[in-house]
Amino acid sequence: MKRFFFFIFCAIALTGYSQPDKQQLERELFNLPNVSFNNVSKPGDAFLTYDLMVKQPIDHQHPEKGYFSQWVQLKHRGFNNPTVIETHGYQMGRGGNEVEQILSANNIGVEYRFFGKSIPDSLQWEYLTIEQAVADLHAVNQLFKQLYKGKWFSTGISKGGQTTLYYKYFYPEDVDVAIPYVAPIDNALEDTRIYIFLDTIGKPECRKKIYDFQEFLLKNEDKVLEKLSWYAKGARLKFNYTGNIGKSFELAVLEYSFSFWQWGRSCDSIPTNKKLDDYINELIKTSDISFFSDRDIAQFASHYYQATQTGYYGYNIAPFKKYIKHFDSNPSAIFPPKKAKPNSFSPELYQNFQRWLDEKGNNILYIYGGIDTWSAPRVLVTDRVNSKSFLIPGANHGTARIKNLPESMKNEFVSRIKNWTGLDCKMDILK
Repeated sequence: MKRFFFFIFCAIALTGYSQPDKQQLERELFNLPNVSFNNVSKPGDAFLTYDLMVKQPIDHQHPEKGYFSQWVQLKHRGFNNPTVIETHGYQMGRGGNEVEQILSANNIGVEYRFFGKSIPDSLQWEYLTIEQAVADLHAVNQLFKQLYKGKWFSTGISKGGQTTLYYKYFYPEDVDVAIPYVAPIDNALEDTRIYIFLDTIGKPECRKKIYDFQEFLLKNEDKVLEKLSWYAKGARLKFNYTGNIGKSFELAVLEYSFSFWQWGRSCDSIPTNKKLDDYINELIKTSDISFFSDRDIAQFASHYYQATQTGYYGYNIAPFKKYIKHFDSNPSAIFPPKKAKPNSFSPELYQNFQRWLDEKGNNILYIYGGIDTWSAPRVLVTDRVNSKSFLIPGANHGTARIKNLPESMKNEFVSRIKNWTGLDCKMDILK
């Protein structure tokens, strides 16, 4: 009986502790203009979770052109806690991030415009720009600064990390600290720093195995295509965008070295036995031809469209020129929607942005992987700003994370946040 009474008492106490916060939060959310919300909290979580739809102008400079609903997810830990705005580069990701964990912070995840649930009724591609996307983030920031008065952080991974940096550039006062992961800042539509990286990364014998692997596939293209045509048929893949399966195959082979280092594949996985099936299986594991199919290209249409503004990469065919059948010059890795008028890469935007990073880009902690291909166009921090870049030895695009920082880097990371914000980081919470 005493044990039962104790359980009831604890349940009442816990409910009484959390309920006022929930009531106050929902009251605050209800009063935010142009925001609808739904409680999706899970029992046992140390935070309240809400899915929100925020009304955003399609064109922030001309709201009269119409609106769309943008998906925002809030994880609330406390009104007095710091807050992280998570700048997704694509559709919303459901997982938590390291920054919110080590700071016990509220997290506001913002899905990128024209992705996932955040697509207007009519896709007006000309409004898918960096300027419009970061204006979305600024609008969300201004809404929630009415609720959260503590320190603000921004963070994102890959294209999301790139977005973190552009957001800091256009709205430097919105957050106190930016923490972008593996964020490339390309200097052209074909950033040739990628080629230099691929020619120098890793051990020479590994680079030789990669080259031999690609050469063998290209030399045996006709035989490979006989087998891949069955694979494509089974997966219901079509290749109308690139023109034919041959072009997509050559793109996949050229992509192989990029993806190999990006995802930290093992040199031991590269076959040398001249058995065609083994080579094809390795290609599919690392650089699947489906990536160059109509299905996948359409899925990332918004990403490719925006890459025409922010820059990207291409494929250097010079080492394989005598084997390449479908390309006379370096093909681009950008496949924008054919019905959309392409955005144009802006050297002026890049130059102004790079100058700002060099001269005014303060309070930024960059995290990059030592073998990640996307580290080729990484930000090189100058001594004119207080920011710091952490290049983690041996880390790839998926493992360049705070938890994998060497101890000396980890200590400096914690020290910088403490000096800039006065906040302590609970690094032991990361697994």
